[in-house]
Amino acid sequence: MSNRRGLLIILSSPSGAGKSTLTRQLRDWDPSLSFSVSATTRTPREGEVDGKDYHFMSEPEFQRQVANGDMLEHAHVFGNFYGSPRDPVQTAIDGGDDVLFDIDWQGAQQIQNSALGQHTLSIFILPPSIRELHRRLVKRGQDSDEVIARRMRKSWDEISHWAEYDYVLINDDLDVTFERLKTVVQAARLKRIQQPGLNAHVKQLHTEFEETTL
Repeated sequence: MSNRRGLLIILSSPSGAGKSTLTRQLRDWDPSLSFSVSATTRTPREGEVDGKDYHFMSEPEFQRQVANGDMLEHAHVFGNFYGSPRDPVQTAIDGGDDVLFDIDWQGAQQIQNSALGQHTLSIFILPPSIRELHRRLVKRGQDSDEVIARRMRKSWDEISHWAEYDYVLINDDLDVTFERLKTVVQAARLKRIQQPGLNAHVKQLHTEFEETTL
């Protein structure tokens, strides 16, 4: 067991709020941060590696893991199942390593209600305005007008769940938001429950106190 227990860091936001950029900056700041590798029942695409891109498994195996509580969260998307296996995450946090989850509010709820929920840090990224959110999506130049319109319609459904997160950051200035994000992560790492060695340390202090006061 590490001196520090790792965190399950959940980042959620509507598309275009800056989550991907902030996640990249967070990993540059601390390279030990890793993404949770999802499991899926879909067929591997060319070049995808099992265990690196996804954990590929059959639908019966996936459903068995869900039934056994071995998936922290799962969803059915476009005919296939996706989920976050518990064991790799458990191993990582027991070793003192934080694991990042780039998931929506539904996945976040499932993880927060899972057996590892007490070690979860959930952060929601809000845009400064709907107008700015639309401008960012257009500026990316990656999507058609139809796709952008669909993303904008979905954005409010995501935003409406902001109050279910531990922390909410308004990304009106990327540098400022990133500094706040680092502060939140650093503070969460120091929570009492994330420091498994505290009990032993306090017991040692008590022993020393008894010895010096006799």
